[in-house]
Amino acid sequence: MAITVEKNVNGIEGLCVITPKVFGDDRGYFMETYNENDMKAEGLDYVFVQDNQSASKKGVLRGLHFQKNFPQDKLVRVISGEVYDVAVDLREGSPTFGKHYGILLSAENKKQFMIPKGFAHGFLVVSEYAEFCYKVTDFYHPNDEGGLAFDDPDINVQWPIPEGMTKDDLILSDKDKVNASYKEYCKEHGIN
Repeated sequence: MAITVEKNVNGIEGLCVITPKVFGDDRGYFMETYNENDMKAEGLDYVFVQDNQSASKKGVLRGLHFQKNFPQDKLVRVISGEVYDVAVDLREGSPTFGKHYGILLSAENKKQFMIPKGFAHGFLVVSEYAEFCYKVTDFYHPNDEGGLAFDDPDINVQWPIPEGMTKDDLILSDKDKVNASYKEYCKEHGIN
């Protein structure tokens, strides 16, 4: 098999860190970035329908995003640079509801992060520049977007702010600047 999988990271069911086998020599390297058979052998049986790629500069924070009625499983990785990637469990009834996990993904470590449906997701670029790729199991529905505030104190993500920057220097979209708080999300969904 060409991957190793760390399952249920941080005790959160379904979150997986995938490390591909890299074949390197003096010419460079080769790796499979996705192999359906290997994924299925690890119990990760997904049908991806869309691949996305973004490029961002240092200090860009995208998230925390989710789709309300058309949730997506996501397989994410970095092909250039480094990001701190975060998933927050928003699955109603989950014993880890509101808990999060963050991981450094980079072109160097080549790790991938499998995020099941029901999570808010976001990342912060910590290198000068980063290119980010993700496979998803449902199409993008612009009218179905939801978001949580990246700096919500109840979620308490410890974002690794890049050197020479402060939280106020981070670059967010106008939409992400007004994302709901965790308490607002819970109230809207009738969760105590």
